[in-house]
Amino acid sequence: MRTHADGAASVPVAEGIRGGCHRLDVHRSKRIAQRARIRCLTVTSQSHFGHLGPDFSAIDILTVLYGSVMASRAFSDPLRDRFVLSKGHAALALYSVLIELGFWNEDMLLNYGRSGGLLGGHPSSSVSGIETCTGALGHGLPFAVGAAAAAAASSGKQKTFVLLGDGELQEGSNWEAAMFASARCLGNLTAIIDRNGLQQGRETEQVNPLGPLADKWRAFGWDVEEIDGHDHIAIFEALARAERSTRPRCLIAMTKKGRGVSFMEGNAAWHHKLPSLSEAAQALEELSR
Repeated sequence: MRTHADGAASVPVAEGIRGGCHRLDVHRSKRIAQRARIRCLTVTSQSHFGHLGPDFSAIDILTVLYGSVMASRAFSDPLRDRFVLSKGHAALALYSVLIELGFWNEDMLLNYGRSGGLLGGHPSSSVSGIETCTGALGHGLPFAVGAAAAAAASSGKQKTFVLLGDGELQEGSNWEAAMFASARCLGNLTAIIDRNGLQQGRETEQVNPLGPLADKWRAFGWDVEEIDGHDHIAIFEALARAERSTRPRCLIAMTKKGRGVSFMEGNAAWHHKLPSLSEAAQALEELSR
């Protein structure tokens, strides 16, 4: 790891990675994630609409992916890397990261979730930068597998990334797609599991146990790595290793729902709970530290 003159640590990208920044500036990346969380909180509080818990668990992953890994900043570029947010209810996290990184203007969030607004509670491909509509769980990975297969068939070098919630792995369509990806040796595909252990109402293991999750993916022929989903260096390095894989790769990112706010962390109620004025004030104070 190197350190810049301003004290910001950076991790050089491995040879062959075509990243947006070509390195991870850890301090910058963390600041962007912090601002994205604050934006999510502010917009949710104003619109009385959103899913803060899932947003906060996914933001660090999205920040590193868009800020330091994915190739091409042009959404119209046919050779761009693709990203699919399968856990579509965390759309505001994606929107906020795209704004903080300069892909979108912040005016995109005007009237968020309201009639006449451009952006809704789930991603829509009618908006530039969104590859496909998601929200009905279990659809993102099949789409990503198709995109990766198409790129491989055309000898393209672009990569496809997909972020899934752990609860949505209860959908059988994911495992059909996982089998197909392995059979086609789609080394250009990376699935990231936001493993916060919670879904709407309760723990995933109380609803329909997923463990041993890593062994399941390995049994389907994927390379698997478990990482800290809030450690920007660990996320970056795991994604760098995925670039060199000859098989589809699954990163199981251990996260906390509601990350960054003490009373939200690990609390299933914050899957879709909206903060009161006092809760929003306390959350803002904690996120601003």
